[in-house]
Parts: sequence; structure tokens; C-alpha cells
Amino acid sequence: MTSRRQILGVLGVAPAIAALGSAGAYAAATAAPTGEPAGSGARVRPASIIPVAGGDTPEQIIAKAVNVVPRKGQLAWQRREITAFTHFGMNTFTDREWGSGAEDPATFATTAVDADQWIRTYKTMGAELAMITAKHHDGFTLFPSRYTPHSILKSPGQPNVVRKYVDAARAHGLRVGIYLSPSDGGELPHAWHAEWIESLRKKQAGGGKLTSVEQTAVDDGDRAPGGLGRFGNGSAVKEHTIPTLMEGDDRADAVRSGKLPTFTVHVNDYDAYYLNLVYELFTEYGPLDEFWLDGANPWADAGIIQEYRFEEWFRVIGALSPDTVVFGGPAGARWVGNEDGIARETEWSVVPTTADPRTYHNEWLLPHGASVDDIGSRARLTESGVTHLSWFPAEADVSNRPGWFHHANQKPKTAAQLFDLYEKSVGRNASLLLNVPPSKAGTIDAADVAELTAFGQRVRKVYGGPVARNADGTTTFDRVVVREDIEHGQRVEKFAVEAEVGGTWRRIATGTTIGHQRILPLDAPVTATRVRIKVLAARAEPRLGRTTLHRVAD
Repeated sequence: MTSRRQILGVLGVAPAIAALGSAGAYAAATAAPTGEPAGSGARVRPASIIPVAGGDTPEQIIAKAVNVVPRKGQLAWQRREITAFTHFGMNTFTDREWGSGAEDPATFATTAVDADQWIRTYKTMGAELAMITAKHHDGFTLFPSRYTPHSILKSPGQPNVVRKYVDAARAHGLRVGIYLSPSDGGELPHAWHAEWIESLRKKQAGGGKLTSVEQTAVDDGDRAPGGLGRFGNGSAVKEHTIPTLMEGDDRADAVRSGKLPTFTVHVNDYDAYYLNLVYELFTEYGPLDEFWLDGANPWADAGIIQEYRFEEWFRVIGALSPDTVVFGGPAGARWVGNEDGIARETEWSVVPTTADPRTYHNEWLLPHGASVDDIGSRARLTESGVTHLSWFPAEADVSNRPGWFHHANQKPKTAAQLFDLYEKSVGRNASLLLNVPPSKAGTIDAADVAELTAFGQRVRKVYGGPVARNADGTTTFDRVVVREDIEHGQRVEKFAVEAEVGGTWRRIATGTTIGHQRILPLDAPVTATRVRIKVLAARAEPRLGRTTLHRVAD
């Protein structure tokens, strides 16, 4: 928490400069922040989503942005910093990245599912949350669902991978997340699929080049999709009850007694199917700290469109688990804009949207998309078309291997590469989502384990605590970590780090946004008596957190 002395110093009163110690130096400087938000009449109440009125002035919008704060689940999520992602499923056994949905369930024939080894590896690398693909785009579920024939129930041994995974994670003290792909090749309409396969074969026979999605479909084309044909089938929106009880459903008594909740939704056939899966996962494998759903649709170019009723999805998820962070959901987490694990130099957690975030996948509500360089500046917040301001922090996803699924001919990233990604994601106000795929043998390869272990050890060595003082009272460091108290939002727009070296203050680093954490690697080690943070521009009175000094070089 920032002391009152520090805040006064930032606002122009004599700065409070602390002597440098083993816990790092904490200081504010005399420069006043620019652009202090003007009064906007009625006080803005802090919230994770705040609407923008048509008549709001730029000053009033910035005043609202100052009061956009994380909700409980988001705050805990950002503090965890690293999430392990586990892509394991049908693609692991077909050696693919994109499945067709028509694979034979017998293909998923793992001799072991050593989820305990997976989780031990994730914990060693520093993850505090582990998230598994319970259903990828091929629609094959890694848990025994009541609602689809395309699941592990038709695979050798019927391994409930999701159960093994969540139990292992909790046994080792990790939080749990689940990825349930909205896309579903197993649910492609059967008649349409047969016609499509025939057209692709004619295209191929005529010398036409097939895309990877088309080639995968042709390779499996002698089989129909494994589901019931609900994805993009044009079914009407109508009333459904979630959960939809099946014949002989073991939950019937709990539902009728009210022990288990029920929801009335207005959706099409596929959305009802998806929500039934959601219900199974949250009520049988929860609590879930993160729920991941993206917007991929491999069959859109072939004419299959599935309109999702996100408002209903988010309503049910929010009722089942209010603190779950939903990727792309209201007051959830957003895609950083690339799959390289690298956040922006200027990464805002407060961003604008062009509609109510409760009504649509938020990635598509960002005015200029998720990959734009400027995601939340004053110009972005105040431009026309913005209807809401949201606390929507970045998640930087990247795979430990070139592919998301394990392929024997690929090699993992080195510990040095992973450490660099940590500094460019967690060190830039983002969460690192690091995918580590197990092999078809049901284990993570030894080469991956070695590099991930070394990566975790290096992070703990460098950032597990601040560097110690030298015997003469100085400190030698080559990394500065600056933090904001994000419980009160994100306010700093520009800052500088200054060090007292040999009795003279000199500037050693500058930055724009801070947020949860900003790591500033220096060009060379610095030996200083004292260090101070000078806030050069802020949207309101800065609330700095702890500043610490670290060293990589031996």
C-alpha cells in the first residue's frame, strides 16, 4: 500500500525518499501528475464495469476510468501471475493441431494419464493455476458427459482425464481452470458434412489445394461427425432448462429439491448443449478459478455459422460461480493479442468496449481489436463509439512447444527463453498462460521438465525476494520491479526510476503503465545508495505498491 507521505510527494510536496535496504527502496518524487481528472458532478462509484454516457466529457470519462477496479476473482487471478495450460486430447493421438470431429474415439488410446506428473511439473515452473482443455474444437470431451456420444466413454479404458487433472491440481495446492471450446466439429450437421466432404474430394481431384482444416476433414471423411449435429444447424431459439435432465439422470432428486440450481434460457440447440456441458463442469469439477472460451471456428469459411448467445452463457456461468474469471467474459480476462506470450510496453487493464461486456465475447467489443498497439490510452477511452469501460486485464498465451499439442518432432523452449517471456508478460502487467502439452504416453517429456524446472528456479532466484545490501550499505541491481495497488485501479501513465549513485541522482529507467507489476531490466547493473520512483503522469492520485530491486547477473 502507498503511504500518505508517498502520495503527498507525488502531488508536489517534498518527496519522501527512503534509504535503500534489503526490501528495496520506496520513494515518491516531486513531479505532479498531468491530467488530474476534473470533477464530474456526482461521485463515480468504483466498479469493474462502468457505462459511458453519450454526454460525458473527456474529463468525465477519464474520471470514470480511474474508478474502474478489479472484482475479487480478477484480483486473485492477476496476483497468481502464471497459469499452466494443458492441451491434451484427440489431437495428441492424431498428431494434429486442428481436429475434424469425425475421429474414431478408439484413437484416444492412452496407456496412462499421469496427471500428478503434469501438476508437479507445473508447480515446479511456478504456476499457481492449471487449466485443461476439457473439449477442443474437435468436440471430443475428456470427461464423461451425459450429452454427447463423442467422449472418453467410447475410448479404451474410459479415462476421465478432467477428474484426474483437477484432483491432482488440488492435491498439490493449485487452483483449477477449464477450457471448453465453443467450436465443435463433432457436432457438425451430418448431411451437410457428407456433402462438404464430397465437394472437397472433387476439389482435390481437380488439382485444388486444400487448407489444413479441409485436409483433416477429407482424411477422416469416411466417418460422420461423432456428435448429434447441433453446431450451426440453424435451429431456432427457444426455451430450455439447464440442466436438461436425461433419462435416469442421477441428479434428478437434487434438482427437484433445489439442492442443484436450474436455469431457464432462450437459446438454440447447440447453445443448450454447450450450457449443459458448462453446468456439468462447474457443478461436478468446480470450483473453477478460470473458464476459457475463445472464438475460433474452423468451419466458418465452409459456411457453418453458429451464433452464440453469450449473454445467456455469461448469466449462467456468473450464477454458478461469481468469482470465476472468464476469458472474454464480462469483468474477466482478455487475449493479449498474440500467441507469443508477450505483452505491450504500455498494457492497460482498463479498456473501452463498444457494447455492454455482459452481452458478447469481449474480444470482439474492443474498438480496434485485441491486437492493436494502443489498447487503453486516453484517446482510446474517449473516442466515439465507446459505451463501457471495463477492468479487462491481459492474458499472454504461449506454448512451450511450436504447437499447442504434443508432437514428437518438436522441441521445448529453453529456460532462458521462458524467463524472457516471464519478464515480457508478468513484467508488463499481464498474466502468463504457458501451455505445456503431455505426450500420448500420458506424461510430459523429460526435456520439457528439465527446462521448465530451470525456468522456475531462475524466477524464484531472481524475483523470490529483493537483492541484499552490500556491506557498505549500497545495493547492486539490474532489475527494478514497480507495482501499483490495483485494488484502487490503474492510474500511472508515465514514470521514471532514479538512483543515487555516488551522491548524485540519475535516471536509470522509464516506463509508461505499471499495473499489477512492471519489471524494468537495466542495460547494466547499478550500485546505488537510494532509489526513487518519480510519477510523471497519472490519471488521478497514484497509489503505488511495493518497489523492489533484483539482480540476474552473478
